[in-house]
Formats: sequence, structure tokens, C-alpha cells
Amino acid sequence: MGETFSLSRRRLLQAGAALGGAMLLPGMVPSVWAAGSDKPELTTVKVGFIPLTDCAPLAIASLKGFDKKYGITLVPSKEASWAAVRDKLVNGELDAAHILYGLLYGLELGIAGKPQAMANLMTLNRNGQGITLSTDLQEKGVTDLGGLKTLVANSEPGTYTFAHTFPTGTHAMWLYYWLASGGINPFTDVRTVVVPPPQMVMNMRIGNMVGFCVGEPWNARAINDRIGFTAATSQDIWPDHPEKVLGTRRDWVEQHPNTSRALVAALLDAARWIDASDDNKRETAKILAQRGWLNTKEQYLTGRMLGAYDNGIGRRWQDPHPIRFFDQGEVSYPWLSDGMWFLTQFRRWDLLKSDPDYLAVAQRINRIEVWKEAALAVGGVTAPTQTLRSSKLIDGSIWTGADPAGYARSFNVQRLGA
Repeated sequence: MGETFSLSRRRLLQAGAALGGAMLLPGMVPSVWAAGSDKPELTTVKVGFIPLTDCAPLAIASLKGFDKKYGITLVPSKEASWAAVRDKLVNGELDAAHILYGLLYGLELGIAGKPQAMANLMTLNRNGQGITLSTDLQEKGVTDLGGLKTLVANSEPGTYTFAHTFPTGTHAMWLYYWLASGGINPFTDVRTVVVPPPQMVMNMRIGNMVGFCVGEPWNARAINDRIGFTAATSQDIWPDHPEKVLGTRRDWVEQHPNTSRALVAALLDAARWIDASDDNKRETAKILAQRGWLNTKEQYLTGRMLGAYDNGIGRRWQDPHPIRFFDQGEVSYPWLSDGMWFLTQFRRWDLLKSDPDYLAVAQRINRIEVWKEAALAVGGVTAPTQTLRSSKLIDGSIWTGADPAGYARSFNVQRLGA
């Protein structure tokens, strides 16, 4: 056994192939991959996060020792805003970060800050965000998108303000898509502003906006504080959509390939632990509620982590597409079509002034090869055989990754050429 554990990665793979993969057992592989020539170049990895439910894999990896299993020590760094995450990631204060998918892509293309070569190592979660409307709107008779459309249509343009968390971020894209699916142009019919996630509830309470899109627990918190209700979940907009990713700079991956693999492996293993049982999800909620993480009440987290929803105005349901972290490993796979979708929305809303090479950009950013190595290290994870997947969104549109330029122009409500 000692000889087996001293094998290099190449010899291990060769031996595993000869035995039909019998040697690639969970628990054995990490011990090999964290030693010798495959030892992580860094022993300490600083990873930024925003206090949201979907930072859970980072919390669990660091608190339950999944990081040590792969030869690294995670140092979580709680940040105040996505802009702060962006700046610290770019200037090297952070090695990697729990980050908005669209923010990472926006950085690569220079529409979310100075252009920076970025890398997406894995998707951290699917689903689990929400759009909250204020009780002020409810008092005006608005309980759904149709009611909102009527109100907006009978008001001066820009009368009503909505908040998201970053101009190219996922929450901006979910908010824009949802409004547009109801015939509301998010750039001409209403006003939008940027508010950091932990400040959403306070800003709605004092009347700075009548709606917002953000991750949990802030939608649940608005209901608890009786200032808003959930008008839509992000999974209503796109079932099993990608959300946060593990982002870093491309040069960091090139300089630290073993550390990159170990970091993904640790978070992938932690994600599997979270999704393994409802009890694990309850424990995760309890951990996240602590001061060092979200600093909130456990009750704001547990229900929606378990898929149990209450919209605050009388509807309760068990969501078929709750927040997911693992799902046999497929959640974390960095699908090229997922990244390309965000590019189509940047183009739709004229954030990009011309069509990029959609596939080439996604291939550049989404590091599928790193994910595959990490999945092998974790064991028991089957990699998808394709890099594109098909999805149906709230307006009936089908996204497959084919003809992204045509898809960007296919919407009735858009801003191209504005």
C-alpha cells in the first residue's frame, strides 16, 4: 500500500486504467494527488465570499476539513460587495472567490472593470435566488408580474426603482429577463440601481426601491420583516440555472495548477456533503447563520435550503428546483453553454456593442480540464460527455448554445442598437 501511495499521478492513472479503474477509489486518490509532483504549490488559499446561502461549499470545506484532505488550508474572506470582490481578486489580495457568473465574464470582456483574463473553475450552485417586491406594491394591487406590468404601463417611465447586485451579475440578468418576459423594458420603463446583498432589506425598508433581485437569505428576510414578498424565484426564470462560480485569474491557474485542482476538489467534496441529506443541509444552515458567515437567524436559511417556500402572501410550496450544490457532481461542471448564455444577455442589453466569439470566450474562461482532474481526485463523480446543455426559460425560449448571436437578437424586448 505504501508503494501505491507514492505513485505519481501519471503512474496512478496508468495503473488504474490497467485495472479497469479499480485503483481510483475515493479516499485513495486525494492522498496521492496531494503528494510528490502533484502537491499543491500553495498550502494556504485565500478565498473571498459574500454573505449569501450559496457560499455554503466554502464554509463546509473550511470547517469540516475537506481542504486539508487535498493538501490546502482555505482562508475565507468575508467581503462587503461584489465590487470589493472584483477589486481584491484582480489585484491579488484574493486567490479566488465565490463570485457572480456574469461578473467574471464581464471582467474578461472589460464591461465590469478593466479587462482581466479570468478563469471559472466550477459552478458553486444552481438556483436559489429570488425577486422580491415591496408591500407598497402589494397595497397597489400588485401580486405578480402581470399586475406589475399594468402598474408600470400606467406610470411615467422610471417611476419605479428596482435593485440588483452588480451591472453584469446574475441578479441583474435574472431581473432583466423576468421584467422583459412580462413586457417591461428594464432600461426604459423602470429605473435600476446597484445595492450590495446585505443592504437590500434596509434599502427597501426606507423606500429606496420597490423590488430587488438577490440571493438568499435576503428574500426570506424581507418576508420575515414584513416589507416584501417573493414574486418569483430565479428557478422560475430558468430551472437549474447556474449561479455563483469559483472564479480566479487565469494567470493564477497557470501558476498554481495543483492548487487549483485541490481547491476545486475540496469544494466539490463539500458540495457533495451538503446535498447528501436534509440533516446536512440543516447543519449547513446553522453554520452559515453564525457571525463569521451570514450573521443572521437560522430560520431565514433552513426552509429555502430544503426547498420549502413561502412567498409571504399566502402561497407555500415544495420547489422542484431548490438550491443545489452537487446533484451527482453535475452542478459544478462548468458548462460552456452556461457561460455563453450570459454573453447573449450582455449583447441583448447592449452591454456588449458587438457579438463576441461566444464559444471561444467560454472555452477560454471555463476550465473544464481543471474540473475533470478535481472530479477524478474526489472520486465517484462522472463528467458529462458534452459541453453544451439545453434549457427552457420562463418565456418559452430554448437555449442550447447554438446560434448565440441569433438568440441574443430573438427577444421582443431588447436594447440592441439603442
